[in-house]
Amino acid sequence: MKVSKEQVRENRKRIVETASALFRERGFDGVGVAELMSAAGFTHGGFYKHFASKADLMAEAVSCGFVQAADISAGLSRDAFNKRYLSRQHRDAMGSGCVMSALSTDAARQPESVKALFADGIEKHLARLADESGVEGTTRADLMATLAQLVGAVVLSRACPDDSALADEILDVCRARILNKENGEG
Repeated sequence: MKVSKEQVRENRKRIVETASALFRERGFDGVGVAELMSAAGFTHGGFYKHFASKADLMAEAVSCGFVQAADISAGLSRDAFNKRYLSRQHRDAMGSGCVMSALSTDAARQPESVKALFADGIEKHLARLADESGVEGTTRADLMATLAQLVGAVVLSRACPDDSALADEILDVCRARILNKENGEG
């Protein structure tokens, strides 16, 4: 039975979205093509009808993750975004959370195409933060430092045992510091 072009696009989109979540949850090397295709509802053999390689899928999954992150943060105030980002809920939801905090360390070991998409996603996120800043005198360097602190806090918190007081302390301290700085208190 022949599949329509629209159905092929929908199938590819489902594979990319599934891959994006699984990669964020387990890393690029933590999930194989067969498992990924099965999770998306397809057979392993169909993978190469959609992608030339796993690296091609990784690149599309990274782009998808950045788009999803932008959609999630759309309409939130800076304070609301920072509070949500540095929450235990976000920390524990790697598969649906920020692609930067989930995959930055993995991306560093990937082909240049994946690194380039990460750089592009970071640049777009910084531009969005600049557009939404509304804080007089906020520089690109300020935004970059805040973004690095947000991502770093989640990465460090995730590196601790789930029930660790340190995991929560990292989030709490960084949240308080960022909110105080953003509100001109420090």
